[in-house]
Amino acid sequence: MTAVTYELIKTCKQSGARLGRIHTPHGSIETPIFMPVGTLATVKTLSPEELEEMGSQIILSNTYHLWLRPGEDIIEEAGGLHSFMNWKKPILTDSGGFQVFSLSDLRDIKEEGVHFRNHISGEKLFLSPEKAMQIQNSLGSDIMMAFDECPPYPAERDYMKKSVERTSRWAERCLEAHKNTEKQAVFGIVQGGEYEDLRKQSAEDLISLDFPGYAVGGLSVGEPKDVMNKVLEFTTPLLPEEKPRYLMGVGSADSLIDGVIRGIDMFDCVLPTRVARNGTCMTSTGRVVVRNAKYARDFGPLDENCSCHVCRNYSRAYIRHLVKCNETFGFRLTSYHNLYFLLELMEQVRQAIREDRLLDFRDEVFEKYGFNKPGAKNF
Repeated sequence: MTAVTYELIKTCKQSGARLGRIHTPHGSIETPIFMPVGTLATVKTLSPEELEEMGSQIILSNTYHLWLRPGEDIIEEAGGLHSFMNWKKPILTDSGGFQVFSLSDLRDIKEEGVHFRNHISGEKLFLSPEKAMQIQNSLGSDIMMAFDECPPYPAERDYMKKSVERTSRWAERCLEAHKNTEKQAVFGIVQGGEYEDLRKQSAEDLISLDFPGYAVGGLSVGEPKDVMNKVLEFTTPLLPEEKPRYLMGVGSADSLIDGVIRGIDMFDCVLPTRVARNGTCMTSTGRVVVRNAKYARDFGPLDENCSCHVCRNYSRAYIRHLVKCNETFGFRLTSYHNLYFLLELMEQVRQAIREDRLLDFRDEVFEKYGFNKPGAKNF
């Protein structure tokens, strides 16, 4: 028995989107779901209690960053990541591959792994499929991600083909190195860029290894929105229906809904908390940059349609004042609201699937948000 299983509950008749449930050693997750990102074993400015209060079902932490600080040995000694950070629900850890390829300008990709420099100290480091699994086994996350190569966008087809083949070989090594199969599961990551034949090759390679779940990687890395949707349209049908599908690094309202319509079950992104620290808030009628001067005397809530405790208790004027003064409480309030907004959006998505009306729901949200207007901006 694998540590993580997927239960398909319903398929939306209008859109084909999936309503499901992922079962893990630390509880079940209702899908489609957005996962808040707690890179360093904390979702920035928020407590685990607040995350649970707003309805978070699972959070994501980062193998690379926790390996550097405080070290997987310390977390293992503390009883694992759940105990270390006092989070009792499921945790997913990414492999560190994205960070290795995005944070380090000096890296050398070899068949055995990647030689690179610590982005903090400049120290020489080496990360391989085996090392990524060893770190994640020590962290004790419910879902671990296979170590893959993260090619840049755009990438030439010849380079991408070699990268896909290497990622497949690394995926097999990850499974061989995984030492805690009863309590932790490893998901494979499908790569291939914009190339349909390479996505198919990657999917076939990974499916042959029988992972309990699959991610679509290499998207939300600078490609146009229509390219991402096109890639999803020809990639997700390749993946097994009886296993969860995860789109990595996506967290805008429109992309979440578009991803669900194209068969995705899981999403994560730092976007909601990152823009929150700049005073940008997600609302049902579009983005609100609360630090702007026009909100100095606006005593209404961030979003009149939101029931989170921030919108029930604090005004735009007050939050603007805090953000302008760089007060941590202001960043806490905007971060709380943005995560609540996305988690509530996903609950509405799940309800729309239950009612076989997800396409209608998408049109309603896009109209309110202004996505249908020429030149509309997201984040």
